Amino acid sequence: MASLNVGNLGEYLREQRRQAQLSLRQLADAAGVSNPYLSQIERGLRKPSADILQQLAKALRISAETLYVQAGILDERDRDEVETRAVILGDPSINERQKQVLLQIYDSFRKENAAEADPADPSTPPGGDDAMHPTN
Repeated sequence: MASLNVGNLGEYLREQRRQAQLSLRQLADAAGVSNPYLSQIERGLRKPSADILQQLAKALRISAETLYVQAGILDERDRDEVETRAVILGDPSINERQKQVLLQIYDSFRKENAAEADPADPSTPPGGDDAMHPTN
């Protein structure tokens, strides 16, 4: 009855909760959901909404996108981007401002590479990126 990824989501959530050293009750309280509901999610019996996943991600201090992929809400092809973001956001050795700066740089590189891959894109300047950054 449950969707394909619900069990995987539950296992993933349980593992993240254990790594964060939170009890089921602590995570439920932090995320604003009931203890029985969170237990059902972890056991793969319930599929939470995107809003609930976002609340859980915030309480676990992980990216919501990571949970969206686990739940099947985001496409698998987005997994690499999501995992990169999750690693950056989860790194305890850098502060929140540094994490945001890294994500902005990462986004700019992705946009630049997408524009280079699609030369018909009108947002790419004539002559490619070199036209914006002459080497002379």
